[in-house]
Amino acid sequence: MPPAEPIARVAALAKAAGVLRPRDLDAHGIARQYLRLAEQQGLVVKSGRGLYTSTDAPITELHTIAEASKRVPRGVVCLLSALRFHDIGTQNPFEVWIAIGEKDRRPVAELPRLRVVRFSKHTLSFGQETHDMEGVPTRIFSVAKTVADCFKYRNKISLDVALEALRECLKQRKATTAELWEAAKVCRVANVMKPYLEALA
Repeated sequence: MPPAEPIARVAALAKAAGVLRPRDLDAHGIARQYLRLAEQQGLVVKSGRGLYTSTDAPITELHTIAEASKRVPRGVVCLLSALRFHDIGTQNPFEVWIAIGEKDRRPVAELPRLRVVRFSKHTLSFGQETHDMEGVPTRIFSVAKTVADCFKYRNKISLDVALEALRECLKQRKATTAELWEAAKVCRVANVMKPYLEALA
């Protein structure tokens, strides 16, 4: 009969962490076998390869973003997934769009499905925010940075999506014209965005 205390601690850690990885147990001195035993007892559920959540954890519509952040802790949620998080536009991507550095190792994950986009060091560091997503600290680009990124990557997501994002951002007053202009300059799309900003502002 396995000791009940380590299994209970695993369940508590899963609830506190939101999304738990086997390696997270190492810092608490708990052998990884207890994660499997906790799963067998129905205290945690495997939500992806190497990812576990508490069975009674509140699962939100942004759960896959929390999983992706746990899977790629140095990544930043971007583009269509950031639009969804900020509740801008009508995009509902089936993949989690995540930004990584130009030289970062490309993450390999079956679940959640990832759409990886490489950013320069400067554009990756600008406009980052950290939000709590089901207990997981998740890095996401700000509204203004996300809109500018949509114009920068308009060939990937279409100009229509970028225009919708800009229009909704201004309509809902989620970012100021000054914030959008600053982000446009960082992303080197000021000339592209200028006529649309002037028309909509």
